[in-house]
Amino acid sequence: MKAYERLLQYAAYDTQSDHHATTYPSTAKQLILLEALKDELRGFGIEANIDSYGYVIGTLPGSAGVSAPTVALIAHVDTSPDASGNHVNPRIVQKYDGTPIVLDPRKNLILDPAVFPWLKDNVGQDLIVTDGSTLLGADDKAGVAEIMTVVERLIADPTIQHGTIKIVFTPDEEVGQGTTHLDVSAVGADFGYTLDGSKVGEIAFENFNAAGVTASFIGKSVHPGSAKKKMLNSIRLASEFDALLPLSDRPELTEKYEGFNHPTELHGTCEKTTAEYIVRNHDAALFERQKQDFRNAAAYLNRKYGEGTCVLEIREQYQNMRGLLESRMEIVEFALDAIRKNGLEPIVEPIRGGTDGARLTYMGLPCPNLGTGGYNYHGPYEYASIDEMDQAVNVVITLLSDIAALKK
Repeated sequence: MKAYERLLQYAAYDTQSDHHATTYPSTAKQLILLEALKDELRGFGIEANIDSYGYVIGTLPGSAGVSAPTVALIAHVDTSPDASGNHVNPRIVQKYDGTPIVLDPRKNLILDPAVFPWLKDNVGQDLIVTDGSTLLGADDKAGVAEIMTVVERLIADPTIQHGTIKIVFTPDEEVGQGTTHLDVSAVGADFGYTLDGSKVGEIAFENFNAAGVTASFIGKSVHPGSAKKKMLNSIRLASEFDALLPLSDRPELTEKYEGFNHPTELHGTCEKTTAEYIVRNHDAALFERQKQDFRNAAAYLNRKYGEGTCVLEIREQYQNMRGLLESRMEIVEFALDAIRKNGLEPIVEPIRGGTDGARLTYMGLPCPNLGTGGYNYHGPYEYASIDEMDQAVNVVITLLSDIAALKK
């Protein structure tokens, strides 16, 4: 089976995770796909199990006579809470001609290269797009599909030499909890690769430092007809707070190594409003400065309106994996060589986000991130290149074959 065919199958599963859940996984529906993946691996004759947290771990033994490092291939099944993943209705655009693709004419939702210029690199390729009502789920079901296809090809062709491979599928990556309960010792790999990037040929070994912020604003609710000099509207407090943060740190004004503060949710009444933010920066010192900006804004409101007006909670989420991977750059070099051997020019760029690999690297399992051929994640403009998915499979097979030549 081709990788894109698997993506189409997996996209039918609604696996959206939930920021506010207290269970793990955050949504039970993720377990339906995870169970199916476990069964699919077992159908290949591979030992595979799912634990009480939903982690699927499978083992493909190495080729006879090969004594090489054990490599983990890792992808997550959940899709972003930012857009619906229910009743995904994908379609294939064959031999994309470079013109705008109408996703939903009723909403005037158009996948336009004038807005998404990287579409020009996909001219002549077959693309999978959405119908404009949901995301596609290529983040990260494209990675899941490619790992499964790699495994199937290795089993079908014993002439391809490889060491022991650990297959790991996780829930809840999109809500920053993908590795919270994962036992790295149970994975048993020397290092790994997450397949959770975008353009095929990408290799990323640095990501954002990340924190989540909850800012709660306490107002004074008074009937608006008699509110003069009495009311304190918490909704306006939230607006004033946001205006105190640097304008230059908004994601719509940043790129490359620039960090950002991004409000993700706002809920409130006159009496109480809660705002959720994510804070991101590659640079540790600038990351600390951004968090201090939040503290300063809260302190200002508390001085102006009274102590307890703004209550701030800052939660650390993950760190930039570059700090640890710099001492294990041979893992990155293996991937760079495999990319070049498949006729691609490697794209080395920082991740403007995070992956399971970021946390796994700090848990003792170094994990750079590879591109999968998916684009425009977390919304209805998401699409995947069938051609690039095939290339991504070939890159991973080359990578594993090259590593098999090493001595453990």
